[in-house]
Amino acid sequence: MVTRHTYDQELADLRQALLNMGKAVDQAIDEAVISLAQQDNELAHKVMDYDDEIDQMEIDIEDKCMVLIARQQPLARDLRIIGTGLKITTDLERMGDHAYDIAKIALAMNKQPLIKPLVDIPRMAQMSQKMLKDSLEAYTTLDITLAEQVCLNDDEVDNIYYQVFRELLTYMMEDPTTISQATQLIFVARYLERIADHATNIAEWTVYLVTGQRRRKK
Repeated sequence: MVTRHTYDQELADLRQALLNMGKAVDQAIDEAVISLAQQDNELAHKVMDYDDEIDQMEIDIEDKCMVLIARQQPLARDLRIIGTGLKITTDLERMGDHAYDIAKIALAMNKQPLIKPLVDIPRMAQMSQKMLKDSLEAYTTLDITLAEQVCLNDDEVDNIYYQVFRELLTYMMEDPTTISQATQLIFVARYLERIADHATNIAEWTVYLVTGQRRRKK
C-alpha cells in the first residue's frame, strides 16, 4: 500500500510538472511575439517545433492524474488537486497552441514591412505572460488574493485588445493595401487576449482548489 508520504510526493511531482509546462508555454509565447516583432523566421520555426513538446507534457500530466485517481481513489481536497491539475494542463496546452498560431502568422507575413511599429501587441504579451506567471504562483502557494488579482487584470488586457482592433480597423479603412497584414495582427491580438483568458481560468481553478467553490463569472 502506498504511504501518505509517497502520495504527497506524487502530488508534489504533479504540481512541479504543471509548473514546468507553464515555463515552457511562457517561453513559447515570448519567442512567438519576438519572432513577429523582429520578423525572425528561424525563431518562429523554433516555436512551432516546440509545440509538440508542450503537447507531450500535457499527455504526461494527464497520465499522472489518471494513475493517481485509479490507484488512490482520492476524495475531497486530494481529488480537487488532481482535478484542477487536469483543467490547468488543458489551459496551458491551449496557450501553447496560441503561441504556435502567432509564430505561424510571423512566417506568413514573410518579413513584410510592418504597417506600424508593434507597441500594444508586445505590451499585451507581457501582461498576459505576467498573468500566467501569477496564476501559477497562486496555484503553487494557494494564494487566493493573487488569483483574484489575475482575474481582475484580464479586463485590462481586454481593453488593449479592443484598442488594437479599432486602430487596425482604421488602417484598413484608410488604406486597403493594409488589409491583409492588419487582419493578421488582429488575429495575433486576439490570440494574446485568449492567452490572458486561459491564465484567468487557471486563477479561477486555484480559487476552487482552495475553497471548493467555483468563482462566479462577471
